[in-house]
Amino acid sequence: MPCTVVICGFFGDTGKGKVNSYLSLKDRIAVAVRAGVGPNAGHTVVYEGKKYKMRVLPSAFVYDKCHLLIGAGVVISPEGLLQEIQLTKSEGRVGVDPQCAIIESRHIEADKAGYLAEKIKTTGSGTGPCNAERALRMVKLARDVPELEKFLTDVPLEVNVAIDEGKNVLIEGTQGTYLSLYHGTYPYCTSKDVTASAACSDVGVGPTKVSDVIIVFKSYTTRVGAGPLPNELSWEEAEKRGWAEIATVTGRRRRAAPFSYELARRAVMLNGATQAALTKIDVMFPECKGVKSYEGLSQKARDFIEKVEREIKLPVTLIGTGPDALEIVDRREEFRKD
Repeated sequence: MPCTVVICGFFGDTGKGKVNSYLSLKDRIAVAVRAGVGPNAGHTVVYEGKKYKMRVLPSAFVYDKCHLLIGAGVVISPEGLLQEIQLTKSEGRVGVDPQCAIIESRHIEADKAGYLAEKIKTTGSGTGPCNAERALRMVKLARDVPELEKFLTDVPLEVNVAIDEGKNVLIEGTQGTYLSLYHGTYPYCTSKDVTASAACSDVGVGPTKVSDVIIVFKSYTTRVGAGPLPNELSWEEAEKRGWAEIATVTGRRRRAAPFSYELARRAVMLNGATQAALTKIDVMFPECKGVKSYEGLSQKARDFIEKVEREIKLPVTLIGTGPDALEIVDRREEFRKD
């Protein structure tokens, strides 16, 4: 059953967009379906010299034969979705579940004021208030929006048929394990669960149909907004190490810390991960920039990767060596042979 779930093992910002875009091109993904929360998650995709900052469409859009779906668990802003469809020239291959909840102006206003903005430091995209209203069964759905009518489709049916026909299917999660409403650093978290199980639920795929769960870690840890971050560094120290980053959605500084083996081990457990991806190895070890073979990585980089493998008890099969979608060391075949 060629269905893969890609999920973040930390607090978001680990490079899922890069991993998803690579998989779409390398594995010729037939169907990619977006799970997760909504436009409060940003995914950066760099391909053929162009940078895309996506919030709603699957990052697999770079493979022009991939059918792009949005699961019912995702809340959407129609205007933002239509803009992304135009940006990626993907109109003929996009499908939206009729039961996606719709973010309206009042949700955005509520997200930008009071408790959510001041204490939780949310992104102000309206996703939390929209999900709250959805739980009260009062929210507008995609089937109620004329502008989305031509995109509406039965997402669970499409995805399950594709899996049953042996086509490659990719489920794209958002945010990170420790931003989960249930398993994260409550109350400093997002408005729903975002682990691999929840991603399957979002798109209508049962757990028995998943063949792999790829958990994505960055070579160091970052998070945006309030909440705990073990061994957090000062911004000055992050700059010195080359770990100073700006968030895709909010434009805020990302707080940084060294790689947390403790958090990584728990995330593997919570997600039932079968393999791991490790991104930004080139930031930790600049001599690895653009390398595409494991042997081409420096000894220090390989030592770090092998320590991660020992600690999390999973193979690191994908290693990011630069921002471009194709700047990846792919070791999946090596582990298949083993």
